[in-house]
Amino acid sequence: MVREQLALYRDRTRQRLEAAFREEHTPHQVGASFSIGIFVTALPTGGLGIGLFFVFTSLWSWISKPALFASIAVLNPFIKPAVYVSSFQLGGWVLGTSPLHSPSVSPDVARDAIRQLLVGNLIIALILSALSYVVVRHLTRIHRRRSLTVLPSPARSRVREWFRR
Repeated sequence: MVREQLALYRDRTRQRLEAAFREEHTPHQVGASFSIGIFVTALPTGGLGIGLFFVFTSLWSWISKPALFASIAVLNPFIKPAVYVSSFQLGGWVLGTSPLHSPSVSPDVARDAIRQLLVGNLIIALILSALSYVVVRHLTRIHRRRSLTVLPSPARSRVREWFRR
């Protein structure tokens, strides 16, 4: 069940990214669009990030819609909990706060936990965003180079015909 879901997410992500690679946007624009999507998706927006995507696409014509929405498939429900746990741990380390193991919930403990989560989440979102920009920009360039070297079907058949003689 889990393996099938992961395969489904992987295939969906691949399809969306390949659609972005084929668009008329530059590799920089595709990478930046995906990076913005990863940044917004990594933040604890509670689903409001998708609404932001529609705002971004209406405001900026340079945004690659497939790349932006592919980020949702990358930071899927299987990955998000790991991002939040890592954010909480990183936030605690950065802020120098002790782990929150208090059985009682007080406003001070809740405030510290939220601050820890937000600080760590912002750092992780920035790191994931920067890494995703570099990777997707590079993949876009590779994909476009490969598609230029592959001859179209009629030309390929003429080349095969020539070699058969």
